Amino acid sequence: MATRSSPGKLLYAQSGGVTAVINATAAGVIETARAKGLKVYAARNGILGALREDLIDTSKESAKAIAALRHTPGGAFGSARYKLKSIDTDRKEYERLIQVFKAHDIRTFLFNGGNDSADTAYKMSQLSKSLGYELSCIGVPKTVDNDLVITDTCPGFGSVARYTAISTLEASLDVASMAETSTKVFILEVMGRHAGWIAAAAGLAGEGGDAPPHIILFPERSFNEAQFLAKVKATVKRVGYCTVVASEGLLAPDGKFLAEAGGRDAFGHAQLGGLAPVIAGLVRDKLGYKFHWAVPDYLQRSARHAASKVDVEQAYAVGKAAVEYAAKGMNAVMPVIVRTSDAPYRWKVEPAELSKIANREKKMPSSFITKDGYGITAAARRYLAPLIQGEAPPPYGKNGLPAYATLKNVAVKKKLEPFG
Repeated sequence: MATRSSPGKLLYAQSGGVTAVINATAAGVIETARAKGLKVYAARNGILGALREDLIDTSKESAKAIAALRHTPGGAFGSARYKLKSIDTDRKEYERLIQVFKAHDIRTFLFNGGNDSADTAYKMSQLSKSLGYELSCIGVPKTVDNDLVITDTCPGFGSVARYTAISTLEASLDVASMAETSTKVFILEVMGRHAGWIAAAAGLAGEGGDAPPHIILFPERSFNEAQFLAKVKATVKRVGYCTVVASEGLLAPDGKFLAEAGGRDAFGHAQLGGLAPVIAGLVRDKLGYKFHWAVPDYLQRSARHAASKVDVEQAYAVGKAAVEYAAKGMNAVMPVIVRTSDAPYRWKVEPAELSKIANREKKMPSSFITKDGYGITAAARRYLAPLIQGEAPPPYGKNGLPAYATLKNVAVKKKLEPFG
């Protein structure tokens, strides 16, 4: 941007499912841009705001409000599950984005999301070049699923991992207390459509054959009903109870999701209908044990009170780096986290090409899953443990609740005709 006649403005957009720390990334973007004298607009409700020319002027927010984003969960500017089609299929949407950018002198587009968002940012970088509009497109990593390639971890994952490990430990203590006369099996269903990173994090709750979770069900391993039930029965007999953590994307032997409900979401992904009750039904019908199951759903990705300090710091760092890359005139890149040491845990941020990240998926390596398919290895623990370290609690108000940020989100005056 230093080589341009006008530095223009930055447009920041949040995409897909939000996390406990995505607003820390927004804070990193806005505070860094302000320090450089650059103005930041935010797209209301993600890419939809960009298409609709529904933009937010972040300069109307106080420094205190922006700083408070660092400890506020959710998406401060709104997000959306909306996937742009290919340029050949629906070129008009991409051209509309360029029209909006031109109208408001936006020269940097920062898209904060996962695989699909990386793909959109990459496509925009290519289209703007072909249309002769100077634009830096930077993908900013975010996904609780931890499935972006190249980056060592994805901002948002460390906090979900911490929440999951804590919840597994605490719930297991409850079940262990009541197992003699009550619940024998507890099933916790966690997010993870194709990659079992979140389920694996539950393994940090304990170590050793008798420590919970006793069984982890990964989407990387197809479900074997007979083996699973035998494992549950043996665990209950030996330990007195059994804690099961299941990834929502668990596959049946035929390759279909065990809990597929039919239908597709906005990204074209299969709708999953709830795995925990399916597993619980098997335990009830085949073994006759009393059970309980839980699906934390949004709780696991919004639990800012239990966020990992490492995750918060990394989320802020990628937002800061994204602006720095744009200021250097870099394009079609993403700031990724590079691990330089396990013990002590050290990391840094480096740029990676969006073309090598878009539409690719990082699954759990086989070396992270025990031979029986139901636990995590020492290698997995070395990878996961540093990511959940440190506390970064939000400030609390007089009412005993966290004091989260509330923004004005003042709209930028529109200049174009409505789209669509």
